Amino acid sequence: MVLGWRRRKNCGRKDKLRLELVVPNHFRCPISLDLMKDPVTLSTGITYDRDNIERWFLDGNFTCPVTNQVLRSFDLIPNHAIRIMIQEWCVENRLHGIERIPTPRIPISSAQVAELLLHVKSSARRLDQYGCLELVQKMEKWGEESERNKKCIVENGATGALASAFDSFANDSIEKNLNVLVEILSALNWMFPLQMEEAQKCLGSQASLRCMVWFLKHQDIAGKEKSIVALRELLSFGNEEHFNVLAEIEGANELLVELIIKRLNPTITKASLAVVFYMVSSPSSSSSNKMKQRFIELGLVSALLEILMDSERSLCEKALAIFDSLCSCKEGREKAYSNALTIPVLVKKILRVSALATECSVSAIWKLCKNGGEEKEEEDDDDEEEEEAMVEAMQVGAFQKLLVVLQIGCGDETKVKATELLKLLNRYGSGMECVDSDYKNLKRSH
Repeated sequence: MVLGWRRRKNCGRKDKLRLELVVPNHFRCPISLDLMKDPVTLSTGITYDRDNIERWFLDGNFTCPVTNQVLRSFDLIPNHAIRIMIQEWCVENRLHGIERIPTPRIPISSAQVAELLLHVKSSARRLDQYGCLELVQKMEKWGEESERNKKCIVENGATGALASAFDSFANDSIEKNLNVLVEILSALNWMFPLQMEEAQKCLGSQASLRCMVWFLKHQDIAGKEKSIVALRELLSFGNEEHFNVLAEIEGANELLVELIIKRLNPTITKASLAVVFYMVSSPSSSSSNKMKQRFIELGLVSALLEILMDSERSLCEKALAIFDSLCSCKEGREKAYSNALTIPVLVKKILRVSALATECSVSAIWKLCKNGGEEKEEEDDDDEEEEEAMVEAMQVGAFQKLLVVLQIGCGDETKVKATELLKLLNRYGSGMECVDSDYKNLKRSH
């Protein structure tokens, strides 16, 4: 009992000491009121923590926060005197749980980045993989030091220089230059998005795309992730030439479907779905249909339905967007009709995931019940399958859900499709029992 009382008493003293500890005002940043870790002084003579004042400028402010003076210079001068005083104060108060702030590294300059990138380009031209590897690692080390360094590196054209180097080494030999190629792709991953046209052009070359597909096949999970993320970033710009080159690389389509099926990790799965979506949504209808048919033959329809069974919102949205796109072609609808999960899963996702998921689900059901939205010139073999789809949709509660969709509001296109579906389904409503759209007793077909 006595020992317990003493412990409580000692703890109380320590807590009291902590409460009595006051950080001197001139050690606090005027913006955040927190202890400064990297004090810098403006031309007005006021000292701030570097991260806070840089964020102030990034938000579009051009004045000194304390004096409200319009700044003619945005130079940040390191205040070494204050920093040393803060470090000494931290050491003196370490018993109060105060940790000494580390001495901040001096931020890199545009001139330093420009010089390093010149060396990167030079070593890439000479195919000096070891020299280039050291330079890229140095660049990554700079980036790890601060967000400001990352911003400086990107703003000075690093993506273009690295993408060009990646293309050069990939064009020479993937196996021989593997280490530097992996390092370059790793660095590029934190520099996205690719705003420079040079970067898009070099990363979209046949050699670069072949290398990234090779990574998808032979690298570990980390390597696969960096590669698929790079592909997603590249294809997001909608360049049809990149779609076509990637689709023609041996094994590329198979690998994308395999990554979707295996679901190695959320980042890889989401990026793989995004890549496939960009490919099947190509502006050119001929190339888009060709790509859809390839993915359908590889079992993508069943893979998407499996994802929709038990995935979170983002995955569901991407899978539904692709599924809706595949239902635009006859082959896609045939695969969808043959899978017992199709209608129950699509109906289940209406109003259960997000507005986007609801739009895609309604659109896919509409296509399955209306010949892909195309006018029929004569009797079609799909008539029977469409009728079966409508009957099943009624049985799993589509009619009621579509009514709610119209009541709560949706986009114009979705409203038109939902209205048309209600008219079609109404023919099959009399005397039909409605059940909830669950997946019990359904046999999965592949």
